[in-house]
Parts: sequence; structure tokens; C-alpha cells
Amino acid sequence: NWLTTNMSRYDRALTVFSPDGHLFQAEYASEAVRKGSTAVGVRGTDVVVLAVERKSTAKLQESRTVRKICVLDEHVAIAFAGLNADARVLTNKARVECQSFRLTFEDAVSVDYITRHIAKVQQRYTQSGGVRSFGVSNLVAGFDSDGTPRLYTTEPSGAFSAWKANAIGRGEKTCREFLEKHYTEPPSGDDAVMLSIRTLLEVVESGSKNVEVAVMYPNAPIRYLT
Repeated sequence: NWLTTNMSRYDRALTVFSPDGHLFQAEYASEAVRKGSTAVGVRGTDVVVLAVERKSTAKLQESRTVRKICVLDEHVAIAFAGLNADARVLTNKARVECQSFRLTFEDAVSVDYITRHIAKVQQRYTQSGGVRSFGVSNLVAGFDSDGTPRLYTTEPSGAFSAWKANAIGRGEKTCREFLEKHYTEPPSGDDAVMLSIRTLLEVVESGSKNVEVAVMYPNAPIRYLT
């Protein structure tokens, strides 16, 4: 009918608002994130922890090529939920920006700066013809030059915000409720690691063998726990 036909026009157009104020393609991108594997981030006193649900790989597949946590710079890492290919492209753009910033200013990016850059790229892809939104949300974790731990979340719409602890992906609601109950401000290093693992195990069905954890301390290389 006429109503269905007109609604489908807004459904297919990325840059056109529906009469009730929706950008359907951007919302569909968020739905792709909600179908992705879960990622959890926890910020502590002098530590930031990223924990992700790692899908089991095929018997002959190289597991090292399937990464849900990526390093952007020496002091910044990113975990994502959503489409792996989209995340790879967005991660590479962020890495180039980190290196460009170092070449230009002879200094490392702040976590806030690189988060804003990622969010700006994501927002640009909701406002341009001939492209589609990135079907990915990110947890950006790291330390500022003074050693202050930071944790941010970016969304497919280009929105971003700072968090003490957060979760994205399939189990984000369950994990966020668990974090709200058990987060005590601010957790120490070991407590932050345990909290992130306990939170992720609320939704991971196959047990701890499918959990990957990255632990970040200031002025130290990222440590991976599997």
C-alpha cells in the first residue's frame, strides 16, 4: 500500500530522515552491533581492561588472524562488536591517524583525540550518499600522557562517551547490569581483571576458553590473557 511504499523509501535511503525522525540505515547498523560478540571494558585506578568473547575458530584456521582486540598505538587499544571487516577498516584509519599525529606534533595522541577521530569517521558515513554506516561499536581504552586511564565507547551513529565500565555487543544489557551491581570505584588492577572476566562469563556460553583479555598499565606493553 501507499504507506508501506513510502516507508520503504526512507528504509533504503541513508541520508533521508523518516517523518518520525529516524535514520533507519543507522539503526540497522546498531542492530548489527547487537548481533556481534560481546566486549567488556573496565577502567581502574591505574589499569584499563578489555575482555572479549572470542568465537571458536575452525580446526584448520589460524586463530591469531581472528582478533577482537587491536592496538592503535603504544598506549591505546580498541575492542569492537559488530562486523569484522568494518572494524578492520576503521581500526586501520585510526592507526594511520595515530601515526600522522606523531609525525606532525612529535607526541602521542590522547585517548580522547583518537576516540573523537573514530567517531567523526563513523558519523561521516551516516551523512554521505553512496556509502553505508559502519556496523560496529568500539571500546577505546588507554592512557593519557599523565598516566590517567581512559575508556570510551563509540557507536555507529558517530556518538561517543566516556565510561568507568561498559559492554557492547550481543550481551551488552546483561553485562551492563552486572557491572552496575558489582563495580566499586575504582577497582585495582587484579580486581578490574576479575570483574571484566566475571562480567563476560555472564553471557559466554562455552566457558572461559573463549575469552580473551587485554590488560593495560601506563608505560607498559599490553598484556594478553587467554
